[in-house]
Amino acid sequence: MKKLALVLIIVGAINWLLIGLFQFDLVATLFGGGSQEGAFARVIYTIVGIAGLYSITFLFNSNEK
Repeated sequence: MKKLALVLIIVGAINWLLIGLFQFDLVATLFGGGSQEGAFARVIYTIVGIAGLYSITFLFNSNEK
């Protein structure tokens, strides 16, 4: 579960990098027809957001490796 959350966070970070540098939203282009209003793109954004919230628990995990 942690690896999946990390992958989703990386996808979100790359998407934000593209938005910041080039004003290009890769997720919306691939899954929503080029706009953030696409239904499937919104699902992807939601899943990435949940993964980000889940990853907050990594900060408080006492089992460091």
